[in-house]
Amino acid sequence: MPLCRDRHKGKKIAGRKRSIVTDSLGLLLAVLVTAAGVSDSAAGLPLLTTVAATQPTLTKAWADSAYRTTVIDGAAEAGIDVEVVTRDPAIRGLTPLPRRWVAERTFGRLMLHRRLVRDYEALPTSSEAMIHIAMIDLMTRRLTGENTPTWRGT
Repeated sequence: MPLCRDRHKGKKIAGRKRSIVTDSLGLLLAVLVTAAGVSDSAAGLPLLTTVAATQPTLTKAWADSAYRTTVIDGAAEAGIDVEVVTRDPAIRGLTPLPRRWVAERTFGRLMLHRRLVRDYEALPTSSEAMIHIAMIDLMTRRLTGENTPTWRGT
């Protein structure tokens, strides 16, 4: 359940923050769109309670270090074991983290949709709906084997 963190704690930042939960294949299980100033811990707890209610068989989740003890404790109450994936401090530069990379890859694939690149939507629920539509498109492409969209022959 990764998301982009703002590096300036407490600073009011315009925009939206997208939080997602994916399965091991990178398919979307839950999404939450909040204001950019909302902390990761504040967004993570409602997201995990939603996932616990809709996916009762989910027992393990991997998250980055932005999710503090409140999220881990709240998830434990819901029956989900949250493991924080940390980066090895000895390795410098960009290194993909094994479990977090699945969700980061999903974010990258979602950003191929024009409506998600910028914040065009007026409401957070509209942004969540556009993420769901983009995920439907991604899943149908996987099922049909089509790699790129084409308008030829229509």
